[in-house]
Amino acid sequence: MRIAILSTNPDLYSTQRLLTAVRERNHEGVIVNHLNCHVMIEGGRPTVLLDGQELDQFDAIIPRIGASVTDYGCAVVRQFEMMKVFTTAKSQAIMRARNKLRSLQVLSKAGVGLPKTVIANHPKNGNVNRLIELVGGPPVVIKLLEGTQGIGVVLAETAKAARSTIEAFYGLKKHVLVQEFIAEARGSDIRAFVVGGKVVGAMRRQGIDGEFRSNLHRGGNAIPVILTEQEEQTAINASRALGLKVAGVDMLPSDRGPLVLEVNSSPGLEGIELATGINVAGHIIAYIEEKILGDESDMVGV
Repeated sequence: MRIAILSTNPDLYSTQRLLTAVRERNHEGVIVNHLNCHVMIEGGRPTVLLDGQELDQFDAIIPRIGASVTDYGCAVVRQFEMMKVFTTAKSQAIMRARNKLRSLQVLSKAGVGLPKTVIANHPKNGNVNRLIELVGGPPVVIKLLEGTQGIGVVLAETAKAARSTIEAFYGLKKHVLVQEFIAEARGSDIRAFVVGGKVVGAMRRQGIDGEFRSNLHRGGNAIPVILTEQEEQTAINASRALGLKVAGVDMLPSDRGPLVLEVNSSPGLEGIELATGINVAGHIIAYIEEKILGDESDMVGV
């Protein structure tokens, strides 16, 4: 098979690991910068061009679409879909997962456990207090809708701090989510990596002292973890609800069960592979083989 990895940075760990996994399983791998692609639209003949050449010889694509270029990246993925090229993440699913509010609404409808969350359209002063009360009062977590990797996430420990933060964000014309703080998580969360409807690996991420965010990009550390049956099923249900076949599902442990924070459509491979020793990239290529070639690929030992 000929597989394209859509990535703007060929040197990233995830991009290189996927390329290596493609080649190790005797396929041809190509890294394609989707921002350099041209989408050619004409009746009955969708085309993707790169440097003037048609990209029409791929059996599958693996989208690695950054949050800052979601719209154009998804346009390229959508074009490949119209060309009947298999993709590990469909454009609609990527768009759905990237919109924090929309994804939470979809997960809520599917019955997935979530922290209490509220959003309002530029609430007036009196309504800010109501937002805080609706999620159980301080401390509360305040998130920018477009934030990633822990950026734009604030823990407000008092009502005064929460009001000031919310009003400051709204003053900048930014929409925010106000979310309950799960104290029993103690600054940790769980990242479950789902491929083809199965959890292939999981890690527990712990924030550094004094930091409630557990993102590895924020200095947190990770250890492998064996999920409970409920945690595993929650991760599978969340990825299925959003239509993602390859996903990183972030969950908080809580007294009422696992609560999903986010479902990532382009989850990084470095943290999960280094923490668990699992060849996650190999699982992704095996999933492509299964869908295209109809084989139950042997992933023993990866």
